[in-house]
Amino acid sequence: MSAKKKLILDRARVEGFSAARVTTPDAIPQAAGWLAEFVAAGRHGQMSWMAERMGWRGDPAALWPAARSVVMLAESYAPPHDPRADLARPDRGAVSVYAQGKDYHDIVKARLKRLGRWMIDSFGGDIKVFVDTAPVMEKPLAQAAGLGWQGRHTNLLSRDLGNWFFLGAIFTTLPLTPDAPEAEHCGSCRACLDVCPTDAFPGPFRLDARRCISYLTIEHRGPVDEALRPLMGNRIYGCDDCLAVCPWNKFAAEAADLRYHGPHRAPPLEELAALDEAGFRARFAGSPIKRIGRDRMVRNALYAIGNSALPRLRPVAQARVDDPDPAVADAARWAVARL
Repeated sequence: MSAKKKLILDRARVEGFSAARVTTPDAIPQAAGWLAEFVAAGRHGQMSWMAERMGWRGDPAALWPAARSVVMLAESYAPPHDPRADLARPDRGAVSVYAQGKDYHDIVKARLKRLGRWMIDSFGGDIKVFVDTAPVMEKPLAQAAGLGWQGRHTNLLSRDLGNWFFLGAIFTTLPLTPDAPEAEHCGSCRACLDVCPTDAFPGPFRLDARRCISYLTIEHRGPVDEALRPLMGNRIYGCDDCLAVCPWNKFAAEAADLRYHGPHRAPPLEELAALDEAGFRARFAGSPIKRIGRDRMVRNALYAIGNSALPRLRPVAQARVDDPDPAVADAARWAVARL
C-alpha cells in the first residue's frame, strides 16, 4: 500500500468511518447488465429514477470522466437491540433501524466532505462525494473495493460489520492502487430469503421491489395492493427482517454515532394516524422519514392499525375515512373493515 493511500484510509477512520477501501470507476462492468435486467422486468416499480441515467449508473466512469479512483466508505448504524422485537407491539409502528435517528444523508455526507477536503489539502486533485442520492451503484462499487459482498438479499454484507452499515463514495482525480474485490460468503444460508414476509425475492441475489415492504412503505405512491397489506404487519417505514436474520451480524459492532439511535423507534400508531401536514413536518424534521410526506406515513399507519387486531383503534381509523388524500381514505376504510 502506498503511503498516500494508507494516510487516506487512516484518516477515514479518524473521521468516524468503520471501514474504507479503494476501487476504480471502471471496476463494475457487469453492473449495467444487472440494472438493465432489473428495469426490463419492471421490478423497480414506481422508482422511475432507476431507469433514468442508466448509462451513469452502469458506468461510473461516465459519471465523471476525470475520476481516477473511488474511495468507498462504510459507516455502521448497528442497533443496540433486535429490531424484530417491535413487530410484537401492534399498537406501535415498526421503523427501520436506519431511520430511527438523524438523517444518515446529512451525517455521512458531512464526514465525506471533511475527508475529501483533507485529501485535497494534503495531496491536491479534485473530488466529488456521493451518498445514496446520485446515479451511483454503491453496492457493486463497494464489493469491487473489498468492503463486502452483495448477499442473497442484495444488500451488502461484511465479515467485519455484518450488514448494518451505510455506504459513501468519494470520487477523486488522484490515482490510488485499488484493493482486491470481496468474494461472496453466503454459503448455503437462505435465512434472509425465507424470512421475507411478502416473498419479495424471486431467487437468490434477486429482488422484486414491488413486493418489498421497504419499497411499499417508502417509494410506492397510492394504495398498496390489498393482498400485500396484511403481510405488512405494523411496519410503517421500511423493513429490517432480511437484515436482522443474517448470521454475519454476530460480528457487527454497535454504531459509534449515537445520532442514529433516535426518537423514532416504534411510535404510537394512534398519534401517527392523527398527523396533519404541519404536525408531520415538525415530528420528523431532520429524519429520513420526512421524505415520504404526511400522506404516505398516515396511509402506512392505517394499514398497521388494520393489522393490529385492536378494536380500540377502530375510531382512529374511522376519523380518516374522509381524508382528502384518496390513498389515506382508502387505507382508513380498509382498516375499519378489518377491525
